[in-house]
Amino acid sequence: MKKLVAEFIGTLWLVLGGCGSAVLAAAYPELGIGFAGVAIAFGLTVVTMAYAIGHISGCHLNPAVSVGLCVGGRFDKKELLPYIIAQVLGAIAGAAILYLIASGKSGFSLSDGFASNGYGEHSPGGYGLCAALVCEIVMTFIFLIVILGATHSKAPKGFGGLAIGLCLTLIHLISIPVTNTSVNPARSTSQAIFAGGWAIDQLWLFWVAPIIGAILAGLVYRCLSPEEEA
Repeated sequence: MKKLVAEFIGTLWLVLGGCGSAVLAAAYPELGIGFAGVAIAFGLTVVTMAYAIGHISGCHLNPAVSVGLCVGGRFDKKELLPYIIAQVLGAIAGAAILYLIASGKSGFSLSDGFASNGYGEHSPGGYGLCAALVCEIVMTFIFLIVILGATHSKAPKGFGGLAIGLCLTLIHLISIPVTNTSVNPARSTSQAIFAGGWAIDQLWLFWVAPIIGAILAGLVYRCLSPEEEA
């Protein structure tokens, strides 16, 4: 239960910090943080929680990460479903808090997308389904390779959270224009629930693609890893 509560809190923070920066600060008049600021915000949520709850739950904060770690032999499959449920509920709670804050401003509208992920006309850069699918698979694949490598027993100690957070920042810098960056089904679900409509219709891609990328990474890293975990 402690692990699940930690995952709930951590994923709440990821959504509130990352999506919150996109909704509240990205385009703020004259002082907006833009895509780069949002990318940094997502990375910071992971870095801060990695050191806050990493020793409790492993700080997955993401169903795709849990799946990838399971396939890679780092996570007990019996814990997979409870972790995913805790992550999705935490993400929804984070989105609910964000909605309460954002809706306090005159003129706020969910029609702006509420930082939801999308493709086609709902992609920030107008990228189509195929581009979005490839992007999310590849970005999640690389994310899991970094996670599996940075947390390996032979990796330098104490730097895993920093490497993972920086990787997520880089992923956002690349892919925000394509899909608004998911690589995290829980994050996508929480925003889609509030945005509704097209965001719900397109949500399938942001479950399927990250999980495919995570599974591939888990399989590949088993071959790359020089030795078994100590």
